[in-house]
Amino acid sequence: MNENACEFERLNRLETSSLAALRQAVSHCARPAMLFSAGKDSCVMLHLARKAFAPNIPTFPLLHVDTTWEFPETHPFRDRMAESAGMALIVQVNRDGARRRVGPFTHGAKEHTRLMKSAALTEALDTYGFDAVMDGARGDEKRLRGRSGVGTAGSQTPTELQARGNPAPERFFPLADWTEMDVWRYIEREGIEIPDLYFAAPRWVVERNGMLIVRVDERMPLEQGEEPQLRSVRFRSLGCWPLTGAVESRANDIPAIVRELRQAGTLERQGRAEDLGKGSAGNAQGDYF
Repeated sequence: MNENACEFERLNRLETSSLAALRQAVSHCARPAMLFSAGKDSCVMLHLARKAFAPNIPTFPLLHVDTTWEFPETHPFRDRMAESAGMALIVQVNRDGARRRVGPFTHGAKEHTRLMKSAALTEALDTYGFDAVMDGARGDEKRLRGRSGVGTAGSQTPTELQARGNPAPERFFPLADWTEMDVWRYIEREGIEIPDLYFAAPRWVVERNGMLIVRVDERMPLEQGEEPQLRSVRFRSLGCWPLTGAVESRANDIPAIVRELRQAGTLERQGRAEDLGKGSAGNAQGDYF
């Protein structure tokens, strides 16, 4: 069997496993929700969900935890994808944190992530009474590898709500066996739409702490000697813009991205500030992020 045939067969196996995990979540739980950040993994998970329940529309809502620090392009793309799928969209913001103007520059990456991501998701679970959450974390990501009790296209019961005395929703990971390359190959095969931020384009960036940050607005104060530079960059992952480093690239289509990934010697989330270093936000995201 040649390389292309092996790859096609692998994607088929991954798809079958993911479809089964999604159907399991819906059949076993009364009120599930699907996390949807509008990133590439979320887009793949949404595509799989639509396949899993076709020709019907999935009955569960999409849940976006909005930190108020997303790239501006994220919101219209998110809304359009939900509308195209015919699915309800719930946008959850930690209003108290927003009123206090919590952000990575004023509170640090760890506290920002705890309040604007983890606490906001806990609020959503409490408010809407979800008993299951479908999460697009992949098996090659640190935040999933570090969990106990997650198997093939696995599920896990979070502990934070249990510790607070609330019934804990089950967490399903339909992409638990996927890698970053699998995701890109599947996007290419299935023709899945993803945000333009994944493709290389001239963008104004500030170089800080070894990362290229696209300075979206004035909430990011420039430090002495910093000056935005126009470079051809793209993103391997999407998160809060101050915490998400761009990579220099000329890859402006999926085949070029796949070629670039084959040559890359770094992990995808090494460009995410919340995942860098001991005591980073990535280590404090608990059972939710």
